[in-house]
Amino acid sequence: MINVGYFITFEGVEGCGKTTQIKLLSKSFSTLGLGTVLTREPGGCPIADKIRAILLDADNRALSPLAELMLYAAARAQHVTEVISPALEAGKIVLCDRFCDATIAYQSFGRGIDRGVIDNLNIQACQGITPDLTILVDCDPQLGLERARRRIEASSGPREERFELEALAFHKRVRAGYLQLAADEPDRFLIIDGTDSIENIFATISEQVVTRIPEALRAVC
Repeated sequence: MINVGYFITFEGVEGCGKTTQIKLLSKSFSTLGLGTVLTREPGGCPIADKIRAILLDADNRALSPLAELMLYAAARAQHVTEVISPALEAGKIVLCDRFCDATIAYQSFGRGIDRGVIDNLNIQACQGITPDLTILVDCDPQLGLERARRRIEASSGPREERFELEALAFHKRVRAGYLQLAADEPDRFLIIDGTDSIENIFATISEQVVTRIPEALRAVC
């Protein structure tokens, strides 16, 4: 097994398809013999998963934007300490479904919290770790919400729908935030059209990722 520490995050609005794509990429990497850790935010470890349950529960719609932000930071700090940092130090590829960019897109662009406050919290929570590559699966928020609601209705698990219940205008601000982040850091972000078929989207991601990852990984892929 070949292990090279590398951190890839997937981002996008609700229902964009990033979770499907990150799972496909993880399976592909594992098939190639690459040491891979697949994780998510909020969550990724037992303590952070408990915080996730609070954040995504629609019964908690009274949660204030500042309290929401602090909970995300707490979950991230635990996740980095317990999962992400050890995996990278062990030379693994870490694939994370959302990370610090989500907090900027949702809590700053979406909620209107001062960017400086969020940046300072992210610095503390991330503990010096930043993504090497961020794949932004982009789609129109209305289409994404329709997909997300169908997924929720078909799921037998917890109804994690607090954000899906937000107004469309909120999700449009989140998308604009993501696109602004990608424009600000074009070397880190890879924007993928999330409106195509699952197979075509994955083919594009696979092709593009190979051009971005380190030489040691490229030789295997």
